[in-house]
Amino acid sequence: MTVTVTVLVPAQTANTSQSTVYTATGVTAIIDKFTATNYSAAAATISVNLVTAGGTAGNNDLIVKTKTLQAGETYTFPELVGHVLNPGGLISTLAGTASAINIRVSGRVVT
Repeated sequence: MTVTVTVLVPAQTANTSQSTVYTATGVTAIIDKFTATNYSAAAATISVNLVTAGGTAGNNDLIVKTKTLQAGETYTFPELVGHVLNPGGLISTLAGTASAINIRVSGRVVT
């Protein structure tokens, strides 16, 4: 077994449609840090799903629902730290406002 510390999701803007931002392909992934920053001039929301292999994002795997970030606010989602994605599991996000929230996720992968 090998454990590698890595960036799971490089910095990117969250989409206003439900979007897969990471898939644990052939590995088990552990989320160590999930950061979102609202770079817009108004409050904006983001939701995060942790989906099991073969599933689709929905209320059954919603971990964070419409978290409001004020203009310029950064949030590190302690609700997500330590969660494990088995092979095929994924992280999906949904922003409530276009071009408002950047995300980045770091963690460990086990092979």
